Amino acid sequence: MTWSECIYEYDGSFSGLLCCIFDSYTRKERPVSILETGREQISLYAVHTVETDKGHAKRIWNSVCARSAATAKLIRLAHLTCLPNRELRIYRLVCRLYREGPSFVRNPADPDLYPLYSAVRHMDTELEKLRGFVRFSEFEGLYAAEIAPKNRVLPALRHHFCERFADQDFLIYDRTHKEALVHCRGHWIITPLDSYTMARPSRAEAAFRRLWKTFYDAIAIRERTNLRCQRSNLPLRYRSDMTEFQDESYFQVEDELPPVPNAPSLPRTD
Repeated sequence: MTWSECIYEYDGSFSGLLCCIFDSYTRKERPVSILETGREQISLYAVHTVETDKGHAKRIWNSVCARSAATAKLIRLAHLTCLPNRELRIYRLVCRLYREGPSFVRNPADPDLYPLYSAVRHMDTELEKLRGFVRFSEFEGLYAAEIAPKNRVLPALRHHFCERFADQDFLIYDRTHKEALVHCRGHWIITPLDSYTMARPSRAEAAFRRLWKTFYDAIAIRERTNLRCQRSNLPLRYRSDMTEFQDESYFQVEDELPPVPNAPSLPRTD
């Protein structure tokens, strides 16, 4: 039987991607592209919307694990990366695993494996930096932070922060992927969040921010400043969310903010 070609559309979850593989075999279809819902693409191919079914996803996952645990781990992590066309690359890798068995998995330079391994290494580097560069602010008992990673890192960061701050309520907002890791009373969830704006700091929080920036400035040895080395170890894209690199407005509480120019005065009520 000849397999037809089409475009698959799924919900963006890893379970949804596994269901794409399931539908491909049951419907005898070979996807030329696998897209998240909402990512439009002009094409003459028919579009099949894949429904996420936990039972179907579990069958594919178990079959991959039975053939190669290393491949199962690789595709799980690769799905979180920013690798272009990662869904289609993962689909083709799994299909090859079914056809040939796990022998080719031992060669990381294989053309089907190398892009995925490289993407996972890139994400690992980003994870290592974010574990040290995330800066929390306290708001009435809740600790909040913002990040803008290239990869979808919250599922991979979850264990580190939930274990480190097991007795704290905290939120980490990912601006890039519009989602947040929320930890409250020992329970956690990663939830979609279109936008998040931090409130102005309290006087105590603003004081701690200033202390941290003062400490950062004080320990620097200006005669040994090496900007190239700094950018290598701390790329510029991380600094927009780090306390020590903020301007003066970041340290002002609400009643210290400058007045809005030409703002109309409020009417008297007495």
